[in-house]
Amino acid sequence: MTIHEFQQVLWVETPHGDGIAILALDYGVHENMIFLVALQKDGTLKHYNTNQIKVCFNHTIDFNNEAEERI
Repeated sequence: MTIHEFQQVLWVETPHGDGIAILALDYGVHENMIFLVALQKDGTLKHYNTNQIKVCFNHTIDFNNEAEERI
């Protein structure tokens, strides 16, 4: 198992709303990674696997910007 603590703020969309990914747990090639996320609405910490979350728009690197894709 490998644990990765994010040094930069990584906003993600979850089934319970947006939040900040705190760390990722990698159990190997046969399992999805597990992300620990602090939810924006109330600070609750929840675990999500890779299939349950996606990265939100990142202004710094212009990642996932739908407005730019339509131009």
